[in-house]
Amino acid sequence: MSPAARRPVSRLSRERRVADIMKAARDVFKEKGYEEALISEIAERAQVVEGSIYRYFENKRDLLVKVIEDWYETMLSDYDQQLSGISGTRNRLRFMIWRHLATVHEDPALCHLMFQYLRVGPDYSSTGVYDLNRKYTRRTLDIVREGIASGELRPDIPLRLVRDMIYGCVEHRTWAYLRGEGDFDTNRTADAIVDLVLAGLQKTAGPAIVAPELADRLERVAERLEGFEALQPPRASPRGARSAKPARQGGTA
Repeated sequence: MSPAARRPVSRLSRERRVADIMKAARDVFKEKGYEEALISEIAERAQVVEGSIYRYFENKRDLLVKVIEDWYETMLSDYDQQLSGISGTRNRLRFMIWRHLATVHEDPALCHLMFQYLRVGPDYSSTGVYDLNRKYTRRTLDIVREGIASGELRPDIPLRLVRDMIYGCVEHRTWAYLRGEGDFDTNRTADAIVDLVLAGLQKTAGPAIVAPELADRLERVAERLEGFEALQPPRASPRGARSAKPARQGGTA
């Protein structure tokens, strides 16, 4: 058999090894956290020698970045598929908020790794994760732009502030959960957040809402959010978050 004929087999074998390493790394990072994750254990679970990992990844941090990148790419694909079947600004915006909350609820360990170890790093803006995160939040802003174009939302909206409002609110509501303290209801929290956001963004059929009235409406929604959080029972802290200190709060990049 010629070398050219054998080449695809070698390439597939490499892809399989990388996939096995990525899966093992994801499991170890989720179970042990970043600091206590060992390359030797990742290699053992992937059934490769430790040196093989450094053929494909520079170091442990690079491996974590690639794991989070893969996670984001999967989420973006899922979002695009599901959004295609949802119509209406409120429904589409609620889906994006709900899905983000559901992701935190379903995979707190990976979310914690993202917030605690990647996003606060000095090299974050040069990683693929940063670019993927911008695409991720851009999906939400595209929905807001569509709402402006259809006349449902005010045209004077500062989009970056809307982004920070949505994702900052989600982070504030879920940070205790990521620390292993309490729980939250994804559906009720999504409803409350979308109501809060749209209270400030929607056009009104009647006279404009004066500042005190709008403040009262926002306060009532905020109280609903506080009430939902207080009703949730405490839960066991995930291993990767047991010594966590709160990362920077606010919107994503």
